[in-house]
Amino acid sequence: MTHQDTIVALATASGSGAIAIIRLSGSDAISIVDNQFKSVVTGKLLKKQSTHTIHLGHVIEDQRVFDEVLVSVFKNPNSYTGEDVVEISCHGSLYIQQEIIQLFLRKGCRMATAGEFTLRAFLNGKLDLSQAEAVADLIASENEASHQVAMQQMRGGFSSEIAKLREELLNFASLIELELDFAEEDVEFADRSQFKELVNRITFVLKRLIDSFAVGNVIKNGIPVAIVGEPNVGKSTLLNALLNEDRAIVSEIPGTTRDTIEDEISIGGIGFRFIDTAGIRETEDLVESIGIKKTFEKIDQAQVVVYLFDSSNTISDLKNIQIEIEKIKNKYPQKPLLIIANKIDQLDDSALAELQNRIEGIQLLSAKTGFGVEQLTNSLLNLINTGALRNNETIVTNSRHYDALLKAFEEIQKVKNGLETGLSGDLLAIDIRQALYHFGEITGEITNDDLLGNIFANFCIGK
Repeated sequence: MTHQDTIVALATASGSGAIAIIRLSGSDAISIVDNQFKSVVTGKLLKKQSTHTIHLGHVIEDQRVFDEVLVSVFKNPNSYTGEDVVEISCHGSLYIQQEIIQLFLRKGCRMATAGEFTLRAFLNGKLDLSQAEAVADLIASENEASHQVAMQQMRGGFSSEIAKLREELLNFASLIELELDFAEEDVEFADRSQFKELVNRITFVLKRLIDSFAVGNVIKNGIPVAIVGEPNVGKSTLLNALLNEDRAIVSEIPGTTRDTIEDEISIGGIGFRFIDTAGIRETEDLVESIGIKKTFEKIDQAQVVVYLFDSSNTISDLKNIQIEIEKIKNKYPQKPLLIIANKIDQLDDSALAELQNRIEGIQLLSAKTGFGVEQLTNSLLNLINTGALRNNETIVTNSRHYDALLKAFEEIQKVKNGLETGLSGDLLAIDIRQALYHFGEITGEITNDDLLGNIFANFCIGK
């Protein structure tokens, strides 16, 4: 597809609203709009106006007036796409939006494809590829943490760190390549001790970025938390208390929840996806047994498990509760487990003391009254390592970047081993080129049409 023509699309969300913004980009954007725009100032032409200016007038065709609008003009190269860009703020009627877009399609524009404005920004050097991907992450951000990470990446925090490493490695690669031209003279232009220091520093940075993906993936996608336990211990009541709404059906009848119920909230800027599961027990009810099977599937998928039990019925049966807790610990040894005693509002002080003495690390809760809910949310936050986020360190959230970093790390390890074993310059150069290739994949120095198609297909049309 050519990227030399002029494109048009709705830049605001689809649907009726107070206003809508229609965006055009391309070499003819200003002239096309100029021909269909009548300013309130007689004789004003958009093409003669300064960049980054706004003009009041009407969109017209012959004698027909479509709407009174504000037209914003951004002249190349000082625009989002690096091309001439015009944004028309019209009234938010669906009819008006479509009529204006159809008008510009008749006058020589083409409908933009998904993410084409940002693709043009990348192709014109306004953004590198990782920054362009961060635009989509920013639009999709649903909590403070994901927003902060996307903003940091869009400003070039990640790409600048990668670009700096790539530049330093490229300088040494050039010296290694130069040595190959003077192979018969047996000279070394690249100081091997300095090169080892650089490789060690690159190894350290790559490892830190790779390790950050565990946190970044959690921030971007939210943390799945499975609420499990026997029937009628208050799992649905707890979910409702966490969400502060009646999301799940609450009943005194055991086995009410027969399927998993999920909802997400933000706690301390981090997204948590809570999963209310069917109660775990022996049952001959076919539907309930399917729900219990799904419970174990959700535990497999969860990153945190909250085990809830009814403290009002189990003072005399704590041994069985301890057995169930041990089963979960043994089956999921890597998963953080929070043990919660619910319905403590029905216990006296002596019963509470016995409960805390018998089960180590227990948290007390009354989902019905809300007591202990804040402590639970604080415990969940403490499980998440967001120190890097608070320190504004670079955090990797994109699986494509993560894959490229792993491959770059592998090649850098080959270079490191080659330096330690005295590998010849020509073989070192091969591994260095491969590492540079994977660095370039992240920032977009190395791309292909399929890669760009996959990335920008996930964008909305007007971005």
